[in-house]
Amino acid sequence: MFGIPGKQAVTLTPAAVRQIRRLMDMQHSAGLRIGVKKGGCAGMEYTMDYVADVNPMDEVIEQDGARVMIAPMAQMFLFGTEIDYETSLLESTFKFNNPNVAEACGCGESIKFKDQPAA
Repeated sequence: MFGIPGKQAVTLTPAAVRQIRRLMDMQHSAGLRIGVKKGGCAGMEYTMDYVADVNPMDEVIEQDGARVMIAPMAQMFLFGTEIDYETSLLESTFKFNNPNVAEACGCGESIKFKDQPAA
């Protein structure tokens, strides 16, 4: 929908690929759907949900057995994003390295996007 021919909307690091495949196997899902919604102190939050079926309107990213679907309304906000999975002493989490983010809240749970040009 908002892509550039021949270029994936998002990329996955090897750590993210391993974790997404692990989650797909555990939940017997077709993949993870990524989106954005209003919320948090900065205004927007990422969403991740298990899906049983691929929506024909989703942007589908497949990499080494991992499958991520991007909800149609989130595609313009996520284009160019690298998804990583990090494990530290206190937490394990997906990290979105998104060039479209203008600022994030202090806790890292919500984001504000750069102004998007009118369609």
